[in-house]
Amino acid sequence: MSVNTIDAVLLSKMFLAGAKNLEVKKEWINELNVFPVPDGDTGTNMTMTIMSAVKEVNNLQEISMNSLAKAISSGSLRGARGNSGVILSQLLRGFTKSIREVESADAPAIADALVKATETAYKAVMKPKEGTILTVAKGIADKAMELSEEEMPLEDFLKAVLEHGEYVLSQTPEMLPVLKEAGVVDSGGQGLITVCQGAFDAFCGKEIDLNFEQEKSGSEFVKISKETEEEIKFGYCTEFIIMLNNPITEEQEAEFKEYLLSLGDSLVVVADDEIVKVHVHTNDPGLAIQKALTFGALTRMKIDNMREEHQERVIKDAEKVAAQQAAAKKAEPAKEVGFISVSVGDGFAEIFKGLNVDYLIEGGQTMNPSTEDMLNAIEKVNAKNVFVFPNNKNIILAANQAKDLVEDKNIIVIPSKTAPQCVTAMISYDPEASVEDNEAAMNEAITTVATGSITYAVRDTCIDDIEIHKGDIMAVGDHGIIGVGQDIAEVSAKAIEAMLTEDSSLISIYYGEDFSEEDASAFGDEIADKYPDCDVEVNCGGQPIYYCIISVE
Repeated sequence: MSVNTIDAVLLSKMFLAGAKNLEVKKEWINELNVFPVPDGDTGTNMTMTIMSAVKEVNNLQEISMNSLAKAISSGSLRGARGNSGVILSQLLRGFTKSIREVESADAPAIADALVKATETAYKAVMKPKEGTILTVAKGIADKAMELSEEEMPLEDFLKAVLEHGEYVLSQTPEMLPVLKEAGVVDSGGQGLITVCQGAFDAFCGKEIDLNFEQEKSGSEFVKISKETEEEIKFGYCTEFIIMLNNPITEEQEAEFKEYLLSLGDSLVVVADDEIVKVHVHTNDPGLAIQKALTFGALTRMKIDNMREEHQERVIKDAEKVAAQQAAAKKAEPAKEVGFISVSVGDGFAEIFKGLNVDYLIEGGQTMNPSTEDMLNAIEKVNAKNVFVFPNNKNIILAANQAKDLVEDKNIIVIPSKTAPQCVTAMISYDPEASVEDNEAAMNEAITTVATGSITYAVRDTCIDDIEIHKGDIMAVGDHGIIGVGQDIAEVSAKAIEAMLTEDSSLISIYYGEDFSEEDASAFGDEIADKYPDCDVEVNCGGQPIYYCIISVE
């Protein structure tokens, strides 16, 4: 029997299936990055955004259209990462705002929700660009509205809308020459279509694995009854949370899981940028804990002797201590101005601290902080006015989204696209001037900084008529490729030459973790000799992926 409306339970399945399809295909979507740099992250950002909503949906006790809409909207909004993730969260926000008004959705209701989704997303982007995820969303909404009044089974309606969305996606290279030249469709648009494809499969009744390993919570861990005690091979149910010193890489996570499996079974490891939650049944909890301590401090430790059903708390609750510390800090009088900066690399962290930045959010090109990360940072800075520096064009939307959610502080987002822009902006800060005057001065300061980032190509491509081959060294400037070659110093010199103007007076070189201090110093001396009218500074940035980041001002 055909289904002509979608109720809350079915919509929940469709949403989860869409999220699952995105999770499975995220790496493929990452590879659609126009620039062949080793940091394509559209798929990752969209996946982490939607997974935040998945967590909220899976925590629902009862599913109604209203509760489902609220979970999807709130979860995706706070979990939004990167421009593509923020736009996805706004699409979901608009869709759910419309759909929550009905008990079950027919074609006209779905069309109305898709139109609302598109309108909401377009409003969130200051300068919408066609040939992107927004274009694909609009194509889907327009087709849905066109077909909504026709008499047809809902499955045929959804199929026709999806197929049109796929067609619009295929046309994105015709709208953005840079996509056509790189031989790819828009990665954000592909992410959106991937979600829609998964949702349509669920509507059609396709069997889909809706288990999201990283979303399992402690309440879902297996409990052992007396009847099975004698069959227990590993006697201690061990659970804890690692508060990471540094984000754990996929390789580290895989090695950690392999080690824990050598100790026992019933393993669950859930990792994000700040914590890792672990559950394992083992006969030697100490070994699991000892290994975990190499990654960071532990909290919420619990070891149950499953054979005796004996529970024992073995460590104080660090979250309670943190809450007490936060409360004590909050009791202090708020200062007038505070600063938050996104930072990647130990060198940049030290530089920002030296410039009196109050709080650093670890993240950058390969690890975009979420709206929730921004909100947490803002909460921790005890100031009436808080300046936020995203330091990446892909983080500005998340910062502005966080700004809109804060009511008790004045948040000023300085739209810095690179770390050197933040350095210059902070140097221009005048503690005697008003917040408004400093905002204007900082916005002006970042426009004086040209930045070039030196990295390597991960595939063959052609951009702006420049042939690029896998393994080439590339310089990516503020508006595109500004140098390609085989040698880091040679390409860096090309980048500087491309950025210099008659008014340039300062060249700053921030070397990364894969470019030695000795080589950076030698390169700095070479540039100082070549451009005697400019001051040349060489600093440790410590950033991954980019051999060096160079600014000219």
